[in-house]
Amino acid sequence: MIDKAQLKAVVLKAIEGTGAFLVDIQVKPDNEIVVDVDSQHGVDLDFCADLTRKIEAEFDRDKEDYSLEVGSAGVTAPFKVVEQYTKNLGHEVEVLTKDGRKLRGTLTAVDGDTGSFTIDIPTKVKEPGAKRPTVTNVPEHLAMADCKEVKRHLIFK
Repeated sequence: MIDKAQLKAVVLKAIEGTGAFLVDIQVKPDNEIVVDVDSQHGVDLDFCADLTRKIEAEFDRDKEDYSLEVGSAGVTAPFKVVEQYTKNLGHEVEVLTKDGRKLRGTLTAVDGDTGSFTIDIPTKVKEPGAKRPTVTNVPEHLAMADCKEVKRHLIFK
């Protein structure tokens, strides 16, 4: 079976200096390998093909047979690394917390050191003396560890 730590080292070396970052590596028992990468501006097919060649140069298929899939983390895929949060600053996200709350708001801040982020949630608030409630953005500070899933929310107009 392919060593995941060795594979990760090869991928990190291959993407070093490209602006890309590693999102996830899966090595399944039948040696099916899936590598997800991304960058602040996305990755294209040529980048994935080049990364595939670099991985294949390090792991000989004659010694150990494997299948390899290299791709970009999807636009609506759940966030797995801090860089994905940073990439989506200013965009609307959907959050499912471990306590079952579903939140939707704009990602406004990310703190990779503490593993937390802030979203502004549009909320109807009735000000004292006002006839009607107004929509106000209420910041919600969340720890990444307290969330089951965070992903970008796409709006089609």
